[in-house]
Amino acid sequence: MMPEKSANQSRQTGTTPAVLLVIAGAAGSGKSTLCERLVTVHPEFSRVVTCTTRPPRPGERDGVHYHFLADAEFDAKLAGGEFLEWAWVHKIYRYGTLAPSVLEPLAQGRSLAINIDVQGVENFRKAAQTHALLARHMATIFIDVPMEELRHRMHLRGHDDDGEIERRMQTARREMLEAHKFDYRIKSTTRDRDFAALIAAWHDACARIAGGGG
Repeated sequence: MMPEKSANQSRQTGTTPAVLLVIAGAAGSGKSTLCERLVTVHPEFSRVVTCTTRPPRPGERDGVHYHFLADAEFDAKLAGGEFLEWAWVHKIYRYGTLAPSVLEPLAQGRSLAINIDVQGVENFRKAAQTHALLARHMATIFIDVPMEELRHRMHLRGHDDDGEIERRMQTARREMLEAHKFDYRIKSTTRDRDFAALIAAWHDACARIAGGGG
């Protein structure tokens, strides 16, 4: 693992290319925590703020955690072709990523991190087929958590009742079947080890981009 000071120095000298880290995993996998830690420890990264039609949870702020949109607002942006990707989640709420929030920073040489579900990552892959910038700078990372540990984490979060947890577990089992499609797969153990693996994936992605690899 590259020391954090060296990573920052590389960015300042222009030797570290911009990268979009797309981090996915089941609810409770820790993907949001990893994303937040990355942008805190490495200020060269910004977090992509996505949109959702679900209501804010306690402590969440509009424009910081998500752009919270009414259904009509989401429909208008969808009709205007403003989304890079979007999807229904649990057949209840819609989530989406506005194209300018990704393409403009990448074009300016700024690195980004985003945490979304597996369905969203597949939509990013499709978008990359028509956006060369996205195809070149994107790296996908799957956070792999054993099922029983995942259930335990969901209970600890205290966000959902038993019925919702079971629904999320069913979704997690389906998402695991897609893990092989990702560029990197982190076998989750502890927060620090998961973060070290994320940093290693970032450095590897930078080397690939700098080398002109696809």
